[in-house]
This record gives sequence, structure tokens and C-alpha cells, in this order.
Amino acid sequence: MSQQIELVVLDMAGTTVTDQHEVEACFAKAARLTGIEATDAEILAVQGLAKRFVFQLFWRKQLGESHPEVEKRVDESYALFKEILEKHYHTHPVTPTEGCLALFNYLHENQIKIALTTGFYRVVTDIILEKLGWLEGLDENRVGTPSSMIQASISSDEVELGRPHPLMIQKAMRLLGVSDPKRVINAGDTPSDLQSGHAAGVFLNLGVTNGTHTTEQLISHPHDALIGSIDEIINVIEGTKVKSKS
Repeated sequence: MSQQIELVVLDMAGTTVTDQHEVEACFAKAARLTGIEATDAEILAVQGLAKRFVFQLFWRKQLGESHPEVEKRVDESYALFKEILEKHYHTHPVTPTEGCLALFNYLHENQIKIALTTGFYRVVTDIILEKLGWLEGLDENRVGTPSSMIQASISSDEVELGRPHPLMIQKAMRLLGVSDPKRVINAGDTPSDLQSGHAAGVFLNLGVTNGTHTTEQLISHPHDALIGSIDEIINVIEGTKVKSKS
């Protein structure tokens, strides 16, 4: 019997949504304007994590874990970041990554569900999904039908803990009625995507190297394979079917 993949969980920015480091730039601008001292490398290293949590990390590092001003500074930085980010996505085009639509078509044809997870909060997630036309068909819980472009969307503010924890993947599984993580493929372009997939115990945990991180930047993080673009998941699934039949 072939390995039956029921669900593919994909990150958004850099994995399914083209990212020219604009999220990183918006974050860096908000950090700089509110007084955070962080290098570009430090900011890149935390891409994929929930952004308010990242501001907490930077302010705690800069001021000290128990400094009384930390949460106030976090709120200020995060509020400015949201303003900058929402303005960017309202005023700039949004496009799928190379190979994304080919993968979506294949998954639809093979009745494999698609869930998108993201370090974004719901407001920005919906701006992006609407611009792409992927919000169509999703209900108030952001769950769709087999004919929807995607079948579920989970943002980091909808779970108790974002990446690198597995809760967004696990929520996608619950929403879509998938009980066995060994019937799930997870793919993303950041270390936190890979850490999350590893923690969820998915069947295949794939790093995508044409997004925000290179092969060299992902190689040391837990993964089953590194792929150049997400349409390579088609070959991975087909190869899995062949191997399990032999």
C-alpha cells in the first residue's frame, strides 16, 4: 500500500508567498525606530517566529530579562511594526512563489489538503490571502472546502505558542480531521518552520531554499530534505508512492 499523504502544511512568506525580504525590512524599520539594537543577521535568524515574541526576545536581551520597561517597549515596537507591515501589504502586489500554483493544482487533483501556517497575525494574513484570492471559500474559522484554493489558514496569534512549537501544525490537523502526523508533510523556508515540523513529528519535514534562507542557513536544522522550490514536493510525494509500493 502506498503512503497516503492527507495534508501538506506550508509556510506563507518565502514559501508560498514571494518574499523579497520585505517582512525582514519592515521588522528592521520598526526595531530601529523604537530603539532596538539588532543586526541584520540577528533579525534574519528569527524570521518565521511570531513577531511580538521576537520583539520580546530583543528587548529582554537589550534591557535585561526582568527590566520593568520591557513589556512597554515590546508593545510600542510591535504596534509600529503592525502599522508598517499592514501599509506595505495594502500598497504592494502579492504573488505566489515559483512552483506554488503547480503544487496546489497537484494536491487538489490528488485530494490532498493544503494548510498555510504563518508567523503573521490574522489581520495581515487575511490581507495577503485576499490579495491572492486564497481567502475565498474559507469560513470564519479560516477553514475551506475541497474546492477552495487552500483548506485551512492558521496564524501565530491563533495558538498559544507559535513556532518553533508545533501547535499551528497540530491545529491544522484538528481543523481538517487528520489524526496521524505521519500522513502530513511540512515545508518552510526558515529554521523555525523546520523546528516546528520536527516537533510535530510529521512524515516529511522539508526545507525550502529559494525563500528567505539558503541551503547553508538551513542545513543544520532538523529536516528530511532540502528542496529548491515547493513544486518539488510533487516529486517527493510521487517517489514516496513508488517506494512504498515496491
